Formats: sequence, structure tokens, C-alpha cells
Amino acid sequence: MASKKYTLLIGLVCLISTAFGQVGSGGYNWKDSSLIPTKRMPQHQEFLNNNYSFPAKPRNQWEIGISVGAVTVSSDVSAVFPTLGAGLSVRKGLGYVFSLRGEYFYGTAKGQNWVASYNYGYNPAWNKKYNAPVQVYGAPGNPTGVVSLAGSVTNEPMNGPGQGIFYNYRTTINEAALEGVFTLNNIRFHKNKTGLVIYGLAGIVGMTFDTKVDALDGNGNPYDYSSILGNANIYKKRKEVRKALKKLQDGKYETRAESEGNRRPKLFGNTFKPGATVGAGIAYKISKRVNIGLESKFTAVKTDLLDGQQWQESPLGAPAQTRDYDSYHYTTVRFNYNLGAKSVEPLWWVNPLDYAYNELNRPQHILFPKPVLPDADGDGVTDQFDNEPNTPQGCPVDSHGVSLDTDGDGVPDCKDKEKVTPTYCQPVDADGVGKCPCPDSSCFAGFAKPDKSCHLGYVPPVVFKKGADKLTDDAKSILTSLGGMLKASENCKVKIVGHPLADKRSQKRNQARIDAVVKYLVETQGITADRVEAVYDGGAGDENTVDIISETIGGGN
Repeated sequence: MASKKYTLLIGLVCLISTAFGQVGSGGYNWKDSSLIPTKRMPQHQEFLNNNYSFPAKPRNQWEIGISVGAVTVSSDVSAVFPTLGAGLSVRKGLGYVFSLRGEYFYGTAKGQNWVASYNYGYNPAWNKKYNAPVQVYGAPGNPTGVVSLAGSVTNEPMNGPGQGIFYNYRTTINEAALEGVFTLNNIRFHKNKTGLVIYGLAGIVGMTFDTKVDALDGNGNPYDYSSILGNANIYKKRKEVRKALKKLQDGKYETRAESEGNRRPKLFGNTFKPGATVGAGIAYKISKRVNIGLESKFTAVKTDLLDGQQWQESPLGAPAQTRDYDSYHYTTVRFNYNLGAKSVEPLWWVNPLDYAYNELNRPQHILFPKPVLPDADGDGVTDQFDNEPNTPQGCPVDSHGVSLDTDGDGVPDCKDKEKVTPTYCQPVDADGVGKCPCPDSSCFAGFAKPDKSCHLGYVPPVVFKKGADKLTDDAKSILTSLGGMLKASENCKVKIVGHPLADKRSQKRNQARIDAVVKYLVETQGITADRVEAVYDGGAGDENTVDIISETIGGGN
């Protein structure tokens, strides 16, 4: 019958497990301020502002639980299995390892000896029923005599042949406990969560017990154990003795066992005893709300009467108490449910390293110092990308750290006194100044027709910053050189060509850029407007680049 009950219990747990789904992910969102209790908000704000290294402990859920299991007593009388108990508990995590649990449980434990006892004359639950004599030493006139319950002196040995009994009991236990629970494995170094926790516990208890024995049959008469005691064969076999006792006894436990009497405090009419408990268990998480577990507790109390028997079995010796205090065990299957909104799971399910490892892997909160990359020549391009590691101070460079040389004459712009030297005027001197053909008509003496073509050659484009229409210093430098070349080449004019995109914003910005170039050449460099032509739509090209195309006045490049 008991096995069927346990099978039903396991089936119920499996059904609940399926209903509540699978285990959720570990950890919590440390940015969620609603998870932080008011008293810890100052620490949370300091942490968010990078003024404190440790995040505040979040609010965590309460756990309520029910337990069902077996209660057994370790005592002078052999325990009988199974005996059932049930309990309720409330638990709260004070940290990731330590939590407090309050628990109440009610249980019944039974015991039955299979070896007969004879020294029960001092046990009031049995001697009055079986009229057992009490041995008294030093009685007046008879120092070795025995006094019966009636008070007469007899020379018969105490508990004569055939007077053996079989101790038994049924003890009802009510216990309230406050326990500290220590989780042993939720700090994980190689996983962010755990679905199975192992824990130990220790605590104090207050318990009451009420013990009764089955001393009389259904008619109120003492049991006749002679058939069992007289059967030598059956007496050698524990299983057979217990089977015979079960058949003989009615199991009503009608007689109150020996107790502490009025020497100990009472609660609800039963003996009250303080005690200490220790235990261990495992719990398996089904979901963020639900877990099931197995647990075993051992409780020690300073009494030898949980089984109603405290006398040594020494028929011919002086009466003596055993003084081996009884204890009891509670081994259970537990079903636990977590309560609480705007709270994380109970902390014993949360890995405290989850935040730290996430920050190391994908930093969201770490305040990194501004990176300092080496740039030996100070040109703005770090050494690992600099193709010219010794650029002179103040020389503008390209994205590869190489000094700019607009006209390609071999002299960097920072030293070039003629930044745009036509190709036909090269090679140049150390200052970047070329040797151009004779500029006046005397150069053409003796020729039938002087050369009136334009020889400006390639003019570098003007590059604007993305989204801007203002001339940069580099652009002004290019246009200044172009202005000087146009003044020296009266046969040349230039076209200012833009490449806008199809949208109106790009076209408007392109027009402003071209107008800025034209304005600089005309108003700043003094070039006549008829020598500068604006071409607002030059077809495909770089939107941020304005090209400059030279050509001969009157036609031809």
C-alpha cells in the first residue's frame, strides 16, 4: 500500500513539472532599478554612475513549500517503516549562499521490538497492566527481597519466567523550526546557471511529543505473549516474530507511555522540548517559480522518552536508566513555489558571478580609460598605420600618414612654395618651384604664330567635408595656387564641376559648394568672372568633390 502512495506522489510531481514548463535563464537585468529595494537604491545609483564597483543586491522572491515524507525515531525500541509526516515551510534568501527557513511539521513514528523485555517493572505504562514486581534493594529486614505492587515482600525473582513483553510505541510529533540553509553549488565558474542545488541546514526547534503504547487487547486485557515466547523457533526470526505480533496486537495504542511528567513544560497538554536539527538536501528547478527536492533532517532532543522506554534491561541488577537520548529523522519529498513580483528568483538559484562574467564578455558598464595609441611623428596617424613614420612637424598627411604633395612634384606641400606646379614646368627646385617656358611674346620671336593654348595641366579637385559647404584650409591653398596660375596664363579659363545626387538637398548643397569656389577665385584671387564657369551637374562622380577642369579661352583644353 505504501509503495502505491509513493508511486502516486511521484506521478503527481511529474505532472506538475510538465505543467510549469522548463527552467528559465539565469541572472537578472542589473539595469532594472525596480528590482532594487529602497534602502539599497543609493548604492545602486552610485554603481550606475561608476562611483561604486559593486551592484546593489536585488529584491528576491520568497519560497513557500510543502513536504511529505517518513518520520523515524532512533531509540531503545526498533523503528517501524513507513510512518508518514507532512510539513509547511517559508524561506527567504539573505544572500547567494545563506537563507533562513521557518518550518512546521507534523508526523507520527512507530516502533516495535522483536526481542522480549523483562525489566519493565519501573515503566508505569507496562507494570500496572502486567502486574510486574519492582525490585527494591536495602528493604528493612530483607535487603535482597522484592516488593510487589501490592506492597508485599516476595522472594521470587523479578519478572519470572513467562512474563516477558514486547515494547512498542506510537509517537505523535509537532515541530516548529528556524533553520539556516547553506547553498553549496550555486556559485558556478563555468556555467551561468544551475538547475540543481545542493544544500545543508542547521537550526533550532521547539517540539512536542505524545507517546502511547499498545499494551492491551480489544477487551482491555494484557496481551498473552506466551505463544511467541514459548516458540523457540519463531523467536529466532525477527520477521516471524513481528508477523506474529502484528497478528496478536490490535494496533490501537490505548495506553499513555511514560513521559516527563510535570518536570518539563507542557504545550497543548504534551511535553515540550527544545532541540537542534541538522540536515541536507537537493532541489531541482522546474521553472523560475517551481522546484522539487529531496531532504533529510536529523533532530536531537534531550529526552529518552520519545519511545516511552528509558530503563536498562538488567533483571537481576540495580534499576538504571539508559540515558541514551532519543532522536528522530524526517526524510521528505518537497514541492516549493516562489512568490513575489518585481523580484528576481530566490538568490540561491542565481549565480553571483553572472554579472561579472557578462561584463567581461560584453562590457556595458565598465568605465574604460581613453585609449592612447602611439604616434611618434605626431601627424595624427598611429604608428601601426603610418607609412611615413618620420613626417616633418606640421606637414599635412593623407590617411596613410604620407605627406601631401598636391602637384606631385616630389616636394611636400608643407615645403612647396608653388603648390600647384604644372607638369610641363617640372622638374622643380628644392622649394618646389618649376621652370616654365618663357611667359612673354619674346619667346616666340621668329615663329610664324605664337602658342596661345592653355597649359595649366591637371588641377587637383576641391574636397569638402561630408555635409559641409565651407572651404577648408587645404581647399583655399589649392585655389590660391590656381589663382596665381590663372593670372600667369591669360589664355586659360576653368570649369567648376559638381556631382550632386538626385535629391534636392544634395543639389542645393552642391550649388553652394560651387558658388563658394567661384566666389573665392573671383573675389579673393581677382580672377575675372568670365574665366570661371560653374557647371552644377557634371554627371556621375563623388558628391563631396568639386572638380576643376582647365581649358583654353576660345575652345580646346
